[in-house]
Amino acid sequence: MSSPFPTSVTVADLSDPLPLARALIGRESVTPVDAGALDVLAGALESLGFVCHRLTFTEEGTDPVENLFARLGTEGPCFGYAGHTDVVPPGEGWSKAEPFSGAVVNGDLVGRGAADMKGGIACFVAAVARLVEERGAPKGSIAFLITGDEEGPAINGTRKVLDWMGETGERMDLCLVGEPTNPEGLGDMIKIGRRGSINATIVLKGRQGHVAYPHLADNPMHRLSRLTGLLLETPLDDGTDHFQPSSLQLTSIDVGNKAANLIPGQATLTLNIRFNDLHSGADLAKMLREKCLEVCDGDESLFELSPVISGESFLTPPGLLSDLISKACVAVTGREPELSTSGGTSDARFIKDHCPVAEFGLVGQTMHKVDERVPVTDLEGLTDIYLHILMSYFGESRS
Repeated sequence: MSSPFPTSVTVADLSDPLPLARALIGRESVTPVDAGALDVLAGALESLGFVCHRLTFTEEGTDPVENLFARLGTEGPCFGYAGHTDVVPPGEGWSKAEPFSGAVVNGDLVGRGAADMKGGIACFVAAVARLVEERGAPKGSIAFLITGDEEGPAINGTRKVLDWMGETGERMDLCLVGEPTNPEGLGDMIKIGRRGSINATIVLKGRQGHVAYPHLADNPMHRLSRLTGLLLETPLDDGTDHFQPSSLQLTSIDVGNKAANLIPGQATLTLNIRFNDLHSGADLAKMLREKCLEVCDGDESLFELSPVISGESFLTPPGLLSDLISKACVAVTGREPELSTSGGTSDARFIKDHCPVAEFGLVGQTMHKVDERVPVTDLEGLTDIYLHILMSYFGESRS
């Protein structure tokens, strides 16, 4: 459907996060389609004095992705904010409002991206607008790194913007990612790291045959059974100071066998490991290979292992950035947030190689769900927290 909202927002509106959040939700930016979402954001930022760079990247066999890097100021230090305007598909069954209407229903902003994370982007823009109104442009810089590829394969988004920044001399001294980190209420949780993730497909090979003549066949299901036992019998670890124990989860076992009297010719196992800082993706891939060799008596021809590492674990130790966020949460909400590394992956896994990074945003209870929504009061609360962070950061920089 066409958006009922304009593609820009007046400066007078920007200190209130709601109009910009509604305008962003009004763009149907399902990955990798931008649908004008970055036009909306760039227009808002340019009206605040940001210099905007629209960056489109693609690779052979992938969809082109639009991204935005914007900066207010030219001097250091530079406070960075990262996020994404792309969203997952809306799905069916929305009952409170149309998914791209940006409607306010019973005090909630409803729409795909309200929580994850167009609402958070609007809050940070509003915080910058209030900072400029109250103090003028900061003595330093504020940067936005916004991608349209976070919910997708993450090939043509944040990583390539960071590469472009390196080539052009742009840098951030630290970065706040606005993902919805809070489980129940604002001030619950800051993400100071994330677990790594590896997906693996293991094909165990055998020889098809009749179940009554097993000596004429070779049943790969038996090797698969032994393999799952080896993988699950011993926990990978007991966790670390900042990470919960690593988790290996079987996600599928498939033999494609519909006959009760048939020994299958091969069996396929898929799994995921979410791992902490005791492991690397390469080490875990090596472990999987060793387990496969064990159940196959060292015969490499009896299995195929295909691991895909989507991200390594990382940690930004508690320090300046987490302290800024924690103090702002206490000041605004009265809550001392937990420093956590739980949950899935985010684009912070790319940013951590460039500067200290932490994640803090809205409450994530409804993200990716039908009737995704956030209370309008939470938009105001998060804007206050972000403003407190900026004022503290640049206040410290002036002293």
